[in-house]
Amino acid sequence: MNESYEFQGKTVDDAIAEGLIKLGLSREQVDIEVIHKGSRGIFGLGSEPARVRLSERITQAAEEQSTAAPTQTVAASSPSSRSSDVAPAADKADAQPPLANSAADAQSRAALDDGPDDSADIEADDIEAADIEDDLLDGDVSDDGLLALSQDLLQQMVSLMGYEADVLASWQEPEPGEQERCLMLDVQGNGLGTLIGRRGETLSNIQFLLRLMINQKTHAWYNIVVDVAGYKQRRAEQLTQLALRIADQVVESGRSASLEPMPSNERRIIHMALRDRADVYTQSSGEGDRRKVHIVPKD
Repeated sequence: MNESYEFQGKTVDDAIAEGLIKLGLSREQVDIEVIHKGSRGIFGLGSEPARVRLSERITQAAEEQSTAAPTQTVAASSPSSRSSDVAPAADKADAQPPLANSAADAQSRAALDDGPDDSADIEADDIEAADIEDDLLDGDVSDDGLLALSQDLLQQMVSLMGYEADVLASWQEPEPGEQERCLMLDVQGNGLGTLIGRRGETLSNIQFLLRLMINQKTHAWYNIVVDVAGYKQRRAEQLTQLALRIADQVVESGRSASLEPMPSNERRIIHMALRDRADVYTQSSGEGDRRKVHIVPKD
């Protein structure tokens, strides 16, 4: 019985290429079994490498030779001729790759095409929507319908990312200075820190993706906010306290102060916290990820 070896790579082709190099064989000289096609995950989370199993294909001539001269078979399969680290055989080092249209290559590619697709990549149409009538999906979705749809989509998204969590949904009245209420979706569970990410970047991406899916299904834009265990509320309170404290220092010293670079939603919190102050004003400078807020004393 010929031996088989498992290899992995970023894609199925990468895994096969890795195996062929280590075995010192060409593609037409091996049988290929796709164990897992791999997945890219979402935002880098839950990604898995592709895995394949390669075994050297035994030709009819080799089988006849094995039957006629069993002593040679023993020698060929002894540890001295093929080590455990699958070192390539010397007589196969110069093997040329098969032609793209060879029968063996076509058979291998057909096996890849027919294999199961275990990809965990999420597309908007891959997630089933909540039970909402089709005639509501044209910008005329009821509050309860939109809440159910959003909650269901986010719940499936989080589950497909490999997390066990509950999604709590509720309508929030407009905050001071706001004109529109929002639909708040809060993901509750344990070990969800990676859903927030550095400076809330992963959380922002999840919110953006959910808004895209809702827009695609309803053909309308809605103010939907995604949070994880109340992170955004806690962060807003921390930033408000920071803004007030730095503003007091600016008034006392008479010198401007610059805060660390922040995303636009956090800069807005700083501006809103100090907009009614008579002794300081705020302004932003910088580009992209380096944009920051300056607190300046008024003359």
